[in-house]
Amino acid sequence: MALILTGIKQLLTFRGGALPRAGAAMRDIGLVKNGAVLINDGLICAAGPEKHVMRHPLAKKAVSRPAGGVVMPAFVDSHTHAVFAEPRLKDFSMRLEGASYKEIKAAGGGIVSSLAAVRKQDPRDMAGQLLKRARKFLECGTGTTEVKSGYGLSLASELKMLRAVKAAARKTPLEMIPTLLAAHSVPPEFKGGAGKYLSYAIEEIMPAVAIEELAVFADIFCEKGYFSPAQTARYLRAAKSFGFLPKAHTEQLSNCGGTLAAARAGAISVDHADFINAGDIKALKTSGAIVTLLPASNHYLGIGKYPPVKKIMAAGVPIALATDFNPGTAPCWNMQFVLSLACLRMKMTPEEALTAATINGACALRLGGRLGTLEAGKQADIAVFEADDYRELCYYFGGNLNKLTIKKGKMVYSSKWRVASEE
Repeated sequence: MALILTGIKQLLTFRGGALPRAGAAMRDIGLVKNGAVLINDGLICAAGPEKHVMRHPLAKKAVSRPAGGVVMPAFVDSHTHAVFAEPRLKDFSMRLEGASYKEIKAAGGGIVSSLAAVRKQDPRDMAGQLLKRARKFLECGTGTTEVKSGYGLSLASELKMLRAVKAAARKTPLEMIPTLLAAHSVPPEFKGGAGKYLSYAIEEIMPAVAIEELAVFADIFCEKGYFSPAQTARYLRAAKSFGFLPKAHTEQLSNCGGTLAAARAGAISVDHADFINAGDIKALKTSGAIVTLLPASNHYLGIGKYPPVKKIMAAGVPIALATDFNPGTAPCWNMQFVLSLACLRMKMTPEEALTAATINGACALRLGGRLGTLEAGKQADIAVFEADDYRELCYYFGGNLNKLTIKKGKMVYSSKWRVASEE
């Protein structure tokens, strides 16, 4: 039966189709006051002024749900590391005592500590953990996440992580898009041999993941002490040959050429980009890649430098925002907090930040044709916030204003009504 959300104070439609928004277009949120949204069979039938939506043939027989507040597309979180065995509490304490990212790694922390925990974790426990985390995303208004592997770094463990994503995805309404991050770091058994490990990842891990169809994207961490631009290009070329869409972590801690390599390899997105420069931005404009910014990581690490947002926008390169949820540098699943950081630390406007967290996030996952806007024919993924003005989502931080999450037309989280979180 059709459902209609009525009495919406502010409806953010982000109308404009499937393509990512760039420059001034990121400020067009498709704001409608006194709005309504009509849903049927998991899709949006109409979204706009209530008096117009009520004229739709299905509206008369639809179940009416007074929504109030601010209604918009559910967030699309296009960069997470949501599969991990343990929080890095030792790293946290070391960081508070002044240890750097590299010092923590040298002491056996960082990715290496997550690797050891993941390798010994039971697959059922791994999937169970992910299900609990999925609930937290839904509670905060996120309907879709990308989920990376990368804490296994062996054939058996990378497969285990991606199988856990697949198993958990069957039991939660949260849509999880899997990414193979086999080139996250060099595991200890390869003793710093990045080239040798990369060959292993390409020749052993990639084909096995491809055979089981466990990932949509393949990602690599290009940084000094990890993987070089040349290795990044090699890895992403191989990924494409196996049918994976390429992504890359680039310019997080320094500018080492990863963005240029990723852009030339046809990366869908380059993520972090803290040290991106004018040449990188030009290359991204040419390639059509999206820049995914992850300010929660900067905040957690105490890094004062943030990406040059105004220069990126001026060049017409689209920007997405994501949580980077992970145990070491961004233990945050709430996109509302990311919105606040984007505005306060990177001087994005609320409109730009919201666009980056919805339609541009969807496009960073090649899902702009289905997600990220409230338009007829799109999937009914909707978040309803306890607010009078959409800017409150960026103004308030540290809490959760979301009161209702709808996924594929079904209520999957409500602060007022008891709803099933699993199917």
